[in-house]
Amino acid sequence: MEKNEGTLDRVLRILAGIGLLSIVFVGPQTLWGLIGLIPLLTGIFGFCPVYKLFGLRTCPLKSISKE
Repeated sequence: MEKNEGTLDRVLRILAGIGLLSIVFVGPQTLWGLIGLIPLLTGIFGFCPVYKLFGLRTCPLKSISKE
């Protein structure tokens, strides 16, 4: 699985995921906060299936060295 998220994108996803998950335990205490698992996991793994579907990348391309 090739990473398709840049560093800033990953950090923002992880923070958003943690924020959404926190509403499961604090605030309205609703299970809707479990939706935060999606941005949290995509941020941790650096791969977003939706980006792949649309051919998007936020990470810099690696240079290919021919030796």
